[in-house]
Amino acid sequence: MADICITAANFPQAQALKALLDGRRLNVRIGYQPTCHTLVQGAPVTDQRALVELARKLGAKRIVVIEGQAAEFALREDLGGRMLTVSLPDSGLPALRDAALMAVADLLAAPFGTMVAADPNSGALIDMARRVARFDVSVFINGPTGSGKEVLSRLIHQASPRADKPFVAINCAAIPENMLEALLFGHEKGAFTGANTANKGYLRAADGGTLLLDEISEMPMALQAKLLRVIQEKVVTPLGSQTEAAVDVRILATSNRDMEAEIARGTFREDLYYRLNVFPLETLALSARPQDVPVLAQAMLRRHTPEGLPTPLLSPEACDILAGHSWPGNVRELENVMQRALVLADGMVIAPEHIMLVARPTSLSAARPATVFTSLAA
Repeated sequence: MADICITAANFPQAQALKALLDGRRLNVRIGYQPTCHTLVQGAPVTDQRALVELARKLGAKRIVVIEGQAAEFALREDLGGRMLTVSLPDSGLPALRDAALMAVADLLAAPFGTMVAADPNSGALIDMARRVARFDVSVFINGPTGSGKEVLSRLIHQASPRADKPFVAINCAAIPENMLEALLFGHEKGAFTGANTANKGYLRAADGGTLLLDEISEMPMALQAKLLRVIQEKVVTPLGSQTEAAVDVRILATSNRDMEAEIARGTFREDLYYRLNVFPLETLALSARPQDVPVLAQAMLRRHTPEGLPTPLLSPEACDILAGHSWPGNVRELENVMQRALVLADGMVIAPEHIMLVARPTSLSAARPATVFTSLAA
């Protein structure tokens, strides 16, 4: 079954749109297929009933009609929300500088839960993540802070046989040591001061599904030993209990550290690392996958635009500025920049003057935005 079928008739940007969707590793076909989830049709639509009937025969849950050569980008729901009509200007720009086309790709891809990507490096990572997702093995994801390790973890869960079971994430670096044990393994009522009720813990909460141990390199050594036993024996003993509880959970772990160096320093157990590192994956810094930047940026604008308001589009010049930055803070930095752009922009276009990096403010009480932020265009 194709994810998306695109008819090329009356839609000259069909191949460019397909290329953007291919970057997210969606199954996209030009032309009608026996079955598909979403049908994309070029305007004009002379017979809506015939189009709806065609969609029904294909099993399509969505119909998207593209009105090309439009004066401006716009969205309109028809047929009680069953059909989305998109007014799409033909900018003549490459796909990664055409924000309207990127916005359409983002709307089409949204129901499938895939990663936002356009760079070949990211595409290869998605392919490998989906491959390993089919096998019930532990995965260790290493990569810089803010490079999408949790997003990749969720993709693995969604592509796995456990997809309809819980996905539970715990940040080992964000929870104090004296609380982490109780939250991870669970506890009985009265197990410690303040334990007024029992708690089954994250491991049992994820039973049947996936547990993500984010920044596991920050886990205390004593808890590492207990976790190793859970992985080996597939049982957990809550604090204050003498009874073991069986758990069936797939563990994904992430870190931004050099784990071999952590093992050499004696801060991480070698035996636990090899239990977790059955299949290693690595996320790359945003600077190493530059083609992801514009599609991520446009997707972030959609995500953070207040509900009920139209999503602004990146201007080609703004795309160029984003492409020229090194992004030391990776995806998190880009998201901050896009949220600031939404605050600063007054209309439907994110222009170069709205693309700003944080600078140290001199006086917040008297500062204008231009003195609080430093423009990338400067």
